[in-house]
Amino acid sequence: MCRRDEAGLFFAPSKEPTAARLSREEAAKRVCARCPVMVECREHALLQPEPYGVWGGLTAAERRVVLARRRRREIELKKSPARAP
Repeated sequence: MCRRDEAGLFFAPSKEPTAARLSREEAAKRVCARCPVMVECREHALLQPEPYGVWGGLTAAERRVVLARRRRREIELKKSPARAP
């Protein structure tokens, strides 16, 4: 879907006003919500990491939060003692 006519929804034009950006991002997320490969798209954007645009229903800022949480979780798992079965 996002590779067709809606592609402009997913990336900000230069100097886009905040209200316009938020509206565009919400419209892009609605397209993502209907996408059969949304999860795969999101994981691609997190693994690359993609610095711009809406991917898998997340903005660049939202992806940074997800990545930070994943890093914290990995650190916490490494710190915790191994559990016996």
